[in-house]
Amino acid sequence: MNNNGDFDWADPGLESLLVKEGQAVGIELSPQQVELFLTYGRLLTEGNQRFNLSAITNPEEVIRKHFIDSLVALPYLLTETTALADVGSGAGLPGLALKIMRPQMKLTLIESVKKKATFLQKTAEKLALLDVTVCSRRAEEMGQDPLFREQFPVATARAVAALAVLLELALPLVTVGGQFLAYKGPGVADELTAAQRALRELGGEVADVKEFSLAGGERRSLVVVTKVAPTPAKFPRPPGRPAKRPL
Repeated sequence: MNNNGDFDWADPGLESLLVKEGQAVGIELSPQQVELFLTYGRLLTEGNQRFNLSAITNPEEVIRKHFIDSLVALPYLLTETTALADVGSGAGLPGLALKIMRPQMKLTLIESVKKKATFLQKTAEKLALLDVTVCSRRAEEMGQDPLFREQFPVATARAVAALAVLLELALPLVTVGGQFLAYKGPGVADELTAAQRALRELGGEVADVKEFSLAGGERRSLVVVTKVAPTPAKFPRPPGRPAKRPL
């Protein structure tokens, strides 16, 4: 913190922390990427005061629990120019974090809360990130829109809903042969069991469950779902239905 009691993103120690934490999960950050993440962190702190984006505000925790956590999916972005849909993007995580590392990627941030969508648009502009589209719409609506349905090789979702619900929101957006990456905590086994019907009906198949630890020992999981068949036209159901009545 600085003398005013505010969190200080100008602290030079944060640069080395970013590099160190990235290396711990096998990711090398360039000086330019470090600078972008520190700017993003500052914008996140400032925006949090207006938009209630995250309960995590300490810069060191933002780096570990938001930025580095988001970057664990990088090995699954197989090409530099892939198109990615981030469902329920909120503060822009993991979407904007992945975009910083893959600047050629075409990114669509899906956030139905308009004030958060406004933050995302302004943040992408201030970070000078190109090919970022912010959609202030429900994922259920986008999944039935021919402009978006089955148009993305990769979709992500982080801290949004139970896996069975996320599958219905995300898989309709994913191309056959593409992947949905769901960021989860350590207790994902029960969610996987509960999501079996959703996987069958939506055309998904679990390809991998990557378990890892953040600095300090906090456990995380990344569920990798491959889309093996087209999603039936009746899915996703109307807005709110997937959450109220999961498959």
